[in-house]
Amino acid sequence: MKLMFISDIHGIKTNLSKVKERFEELHCDKLVVLGDLYYIGPRNKMVEGYDIKAVQEFLESMKDKLICVRGNCDSEVDIMVSNFPIVNELSVIMTENHDLYITHGHIYNESNWMKEHSILIYGHLHIPFIKKIETNYYLNPGSISLPKEGYLPSYMVYDENKVTIYDIEDNILMEEELK
Repeated sequence: MKLMFISDIHGIKTNLSKVKERFEELHCDKLVVLGDLYYIGPRNKMVEGYDIKAVQEFLESMKDKLICVRGNCDSEVDIMVSNFPIVNELSVIMTENHDLYITHGHIYNESNWMKEHSILIYGHLHIPFIKKIETNYYLNPGSISLPKEGYLPSYMVYDENKVTIYDIEDNILMEEELK
């Protein structure tokens, strides 16, 4: 199973056409969105490309291939008006080789995780990383819209035993074989 992960769209449509293009080019099976879909949040200034309706239309166009987790900026109203399911806080995707625990990251993260020998994938920080700490992997695709620490917008692809994080220009930022 090949999965594409994005996080922290925050209502910004700018890179979503590129996401769809890469999703199709890479022959991904599912698009996993790790929360913060529509609202830009009080700490971020308004940016060009902020278009909640366009983001909603993009997500609905992918709904048959979409897995979506609720983020800290996603409200009950957002869930009610979205024509696709948004799961709360924590879910699991079972693949042939791994169980992938997915969340937004504001509750469960490398500082608050209880399961050994697991893979936890989350957004929230807007910083891409692949970390192996003791028996666990912690993966973050970064933000597709509002990256931090000088990163370009980024996304991640999981392909059974390998995870790769790309920036929006398709440069490989990080890559790891999962054992």
